[in-house]
Amino acid sequence: MPWAYLLCVFPLGLLATAAYFARWVRPSGDEWCFLPVIRDHGLAGMVRKFYVDDNGRAMNGVLVWLYGSSGVRGQQWYAPLSVVITLGILWAVTELALRRAAFTVPRGVPLFVASMVAVVFLLGSPNTYKTFYWPAASVSHTLPPLLACAAVIPFLLARSRRGRAVALGIAVVIGLCIGTLSEQTTVVALVVLAAALVMTFWAADERQRRRLRIWCVVGFAGTVAGALILVTSPGSRHRRGRFGAARDTSLIAPDSLAGTARNFWHIMIDTISSWPYLGAIAAGVLLGLVMRAVGGARPDPPRRPVLLVCAGAVTFLVAGYLATLLAYPVFRSGVVESTRLWNDFRFLYIVLLTGLGTLLGQALQGVRLPAGSLRWAAAAVCAAVCVGLAPPLVHLGDQVRTRAHDWERQDTWLRARVARGARVLPYTPTPIGDMTEPFGNGKRSWSTNCVARYYHLTRVDYSPQLP
Repeated sequence: MPWAYLLCVFPLGLLATAAYFARWVRPSGDEWCFLPVIRDHGLAGMVRKFYVDDNGRAMNGVLVWLYGSSGVRGQQWYAPLSVVITLGILWAVTELALRRAAFTVPRGVPLFVASMVAVVFLLGSPNTYKTFYWPAASVSHTLPPLLACAAVIPFLLARSRRGRAVALGIAVVIGLCIGTLSEQTTVVALVVLAAALVMTFWAADERQRRRLRIWCVVGFAGTVAGALILVTSPGSRHRRGRFGAARDTSLIAPDSLAGTARNFWHIMIDTISSWPYLGAIAAGVLLGLVMRAVGGARPDPPRRPVLLVCAGAVTFLVAGYLATLLAYPVFRSGVVESTRLWNDFRFLYIVLLTGLGTLLGQALQGVRLPAGSLRWAAAAVCAAVCVGLAPPLVHLGDQVRTRAHDWERQDTWLRARVARGARVLPYTPTPIGDMTEPFGNGKRSWSTNCVARYYHLTRVDYSPQLP
């Protein structure tokens, strides 16, 4: 068995464990409000809720209906499916990018790199529950960056004129989806596409420039079209008015620009100092060390590596700042604590770190050290990151399981009382992952009425103890 497949045991085992814990996920936060709408009004009601009432994210309504139409079971299957989707997209992009660049690597290396990036993205976040286990946050802030990455697959596959036409069509469709799904990922995607378009003047092969530029422009146009649909929606106008953003805060006001800069600085300090990201760099180093040009020769060093690194850093900083700026009028300083919002640009950060590691690994190919020592050092760092993420994941799994037991106990009790004709019942919050729960602070919250509607009750009152 190739050595890379053995290394895959660490990240794939961690992802499988995380997916297994999802069997205990139960509705929380926004799901309390989504599930009654899906039950009573179906897909049309869910899309209308988002597009007309909430925030204009019509595609968000479609995705919420897809997992919410199965009720609690949909909550449980979402995380395992997201693992498969994430791993499949990253694996395909890694394989195809290497093939298009005329590089070869030992079998299993692309899967290993993809699984390490998936681990860092899904399980290395400041709040794994909201990033991975909470479907409502995932479809808005975890899935959109992956969709943007998936748009690259048909572009890399296209060989004929028909294939290139299909790739352009898919870029438009995915752009529309992202534009109507997440404002933050939309701006990140637009910045990345603009940066890629500019970089074609320096880093692209002459034969590929025209094709790459057309693809970037088409993807840019599709994403802008989706963003316009969202911004002009009744739900988006309602949201801006509800939070006072339309009346009191302008994105380009000095207060917003300065406040965003302060908060983005805090986010960057937290992100740069987080050790799980070492796994992405180490995976990239390992990839760079084992890359060979087709034919077995040592690959030529990339042209202008300093320019590539600087361009990547500037692109990330601009995209991250603008994504934070979009969220600032609504969340204000709370954008630092709302770590789920970071995922819109955190995925780009992880991809760039992996690319930086790859450049470093290529540069280290000429270093004379004992055979395989650098390769195994990089592999050891990846394994250490996976081992380090295991205890907090197991602890979170215990919390999820405990909450599931409490949730089921209360759910059974409430349904039994409703069947007997009760219309007002006590409810005990079952918090997890810093989620907003009814009576989470002992007081009524926006989700309290949704719980009453979920159970066909007139009202629920606070109870400090489970029935």
